[in-house]
Amino acid sequence: MSLVEEFESYRTKMNGRIMETANTNIKRFFALDTTTYADGALDVKTKEMLGLVASMVLRCDDCIKYHLGKCHEAGVNHDEMNEVFMIANLVGGSIVIPHYRRAVEYWDELNGVAS
Repeated sequence: MSLVEEFESYRTKMNGRIMETANTNIKRFFALDTTTYADGALDVKTKEMLGLVASMVLRCDDCIKYHLGKCHEAGVNHDEMNEVFMIANLVGGSIVIPHYRRAVEYWDELNGVAS
C-alpha cells in the first residue's frame, strides 16, 4: 500500500469511528475545519498552502500529509510547493527539516515521481 493510500485509508476509517461517538462540540469543530478551508476572501489553493506551512512549523506529519493532498487537488505546482517548503523552513527553523523530507517524499508520491 502506498503512503497516500495508507494515510487516506486510516484517516477515513478513524474519522468515521470518531463521528460514531462524537459529541456536538467535536462535530462542530470538524465542520469548522471544513468550512474554514472553503473559498472565501482567499481561494482554496492559498488557504491550503497556508495550512501546509502552519502544519510544517507545528511539525504535525498527519496535518502535513492532509494539506499536501489538498494542495495537490487544488493544483499547486512544483515551483509553488518549493516556495511553500522554503517559507515553512524559514519560519520553523532547522527542526522542520525532518518533516520537510517526509513532505517531499509524500508530494513526490502524489505526483507519481519515483523516489
